[in-house]
Amino acid sequence: MPRRPRLEEAGAIHHVFARGIAQREIYVDAADRVFYLELLEWVVDHTGWRCFAYCLMDNHVHLLVQTPEPNLGFGMHRLHGDYARAFNRRHGRSGHVFQGRYESRRVMDDPYFLTLASYIALNPVEAGVCDAPEQWPWGSHRYVIDGEGPTWLADRELLDHFGAWGGDPMRRYAEFVRNRLPDAHEAPAPPGGEPRDGSSRRSASGRSL
Repeated sequence: MPRRPRLEEAGAIHHVFARGIAQREIYVDAADRVFYLELLEWVVDHTGWRCFAYCLMDNHVHLLVQTPEPNLGFGMHRLHGDYARAFNRRHGRSGHVFQGRYESRRVMDDPYFLTLASYIALNPVEAGVCDAPEQWPWGSHRYVIDGEGPTWLADRELLDHFGAWGGDPMRRYAEFVRNRLPDAHEAPAPPGGEPRDGSSRRSASGRSL
């Protein structure tokens, strides 16, 4: 049975995530991660995407992107298709690198957006590979904090979503992420309530990854 086409819409914001097949690594070393980010930059430049956040783990990846044009499928096909071919060639492998097609969830409101932004930042902390999100070199959080991100990263636009709730955008973002650390006593809900679908932080943000 053919796969149903994905519904795309101009201006939509998406949480995109993909796993390695059979939970295998999709990044073996730093060179793999650098190449993936170079491809992501190319896709952002050629599709007009706004990439608000990303996090490259060992066997999965998270992206938070907006597509001014309905071209998420095109961009992801180029990103993961080109990456998988290069990955197999570099490591002498064959077959699939990713477990099926990428998965994506539409971000329908700002509370959900804030939840996902913090989840992506904290993914390596929850995985136990670092103590603070800014220590992870393969996530966008450190660039948001120090303000020295690559030109293709929409970190200022990310902060605009936090600033919309009042106060200094950077402080709002930093506090929101810090308060959702695994050892925080009471992690507050996003301003305005929980995500629209009413799910918890873990289920809404793809914690099963």
